[in-house]
Amino acid sequence: MEERKKKRIILIGRSTAGKTTLCQRLNHEELNYCKTQTVQIINRNMIDTPGEYLERRGFRGALMVSSTEADLIIFVQDATENGTMFPPQFGTMFAKPCVGVVSKIDIATPQQIADAEAFLRAAGAGRIFRISSVTGEGVKALAEELEA
Repeated sequence: MEERKKKRIILIGRSTAGKTTLCQRLNHEELNYCKTQTVQIINRNMIDTPGEYLERRGFRGALMVSSTEADLIIFVQDATENGTMFPPQFGTMFAKPCVGVVSKIDIATPQQIADAEAFLRAAGAGRIFRISSVTGEGVKALAEELEA
C-alpha cells in the first residue's frame, strides 16, 4: 500500500498565536508551551517560525527564505487578538497556496472568530480552518488537508 506523503508546511503568525502548540497537536505530542526562538523543523514536514519574523518588518524576508522548502503556507491568527500583524495580500509574496488557521476558538467569542477569519482572508488565505489545539476541535480537518 502506498503511503501518502504529507505536505511540508510553514506556520507563520505573531508570537503566542499558537503555531508551536498546533505543531504539537498535529504530531500527537503533549502540549507544552515553549517560545520558538529560531526556525524549527519538526518531523521533516513542519517549519515553525518565530513570531518576531512577522512582527518585525525587517525579518519578513526570513519568512520568504524559510518558505522555499514548504508546499503550503499556513497563517495562524489568534482569535482573541484584537487586530492582526498580517498585511493585506501578504500571501502574494510566497507564490504558494496559503491557508488560514483561526486558533484559540475555545476561548474566543463568535465575533472574534469572524474578525480573525476576515483578517486571514484579507491577508490572502484561501481555505480557513477554525481550531483549538487545547481541545482538538477542528484539528482533524486541518490534518486531512495536509495529507490531501
